[in-house]
Amino acid sequence: MTVRVVIADDQALVRSGFSVIVGSAADLEVVAEVGDGAAAVAAVAETSPDVVLMDIRMPTMDGLEATRRITSDPATARSRVVILTTFDLDEYVYDALRAGASGFLLKDTLPDDLLAAVRVVAAGDALIAPAITRRLIEEFAHRPGPSEASRKPIAGLTEREVEVLGMVAKGLSNTELARELFMSPATAKTHVSRLLTKLQARDRAQLVMIAYETGIAVPRRI
Repeated sequence: MTVRVVIADDQALVRSGFSVIVGSAADLEVVAEVGDGAAAVAAVAETSPDVVLMDIRMPTMDGLEATRRITSDPATARSRVVILTTFDLDEYVYDALRAGASGFLLKDTLPDDLLAAVRVVAAGDALIAPAITRRLIEEFAHRPGPSEASRKPIAGLTEREVEVLGMVAKGLSNTELARELFMSPATAKTHVSRLLTKLQARDRAQLVMIAYETGIAVPRRI
């Protein structure tokens, strides 16, 4: 199955660079390249991509608002948004996750890592670059949303599910979860699937946000 990709960045060189890399893979296809958030929303509605590579700082409509619109509209919510960011930690990254983004990708990432990241997020299996994602989340979890950050969302979870949620927040894969908690990878996958269902989360990125917002995961001071 071919993974369909939309690239949204206001820098033409960045767009074309990502496009060339993504287009070089037989199983990936660039279906649109756009230079601002409003055009990204329109392109997603028109092309129904699997993955959107979304810059945050763009004219007309920024990537944060575009992400929110894409992930909140039932017609486009199946498309997974990956935030393009630089290593100096974009100040809006935490808000982008809360808006429904599925992960992060550094703009200077290696071509093979870019292709792997697109495939991973299209499959919905894990966060992109867990170590980087963890660092970003820990940095921006110092800015929690309103006081809805209560433990209410996790009230119906079992003790084991709370434990698994904490491990997911650390960026562990299902295989790593299984090893840490002395269970089979299939059992770990089942626990994660149940968490997604119970917490009405679209992917593991949202599980991470819930873990931070409910106090299951505590951000490290950087």
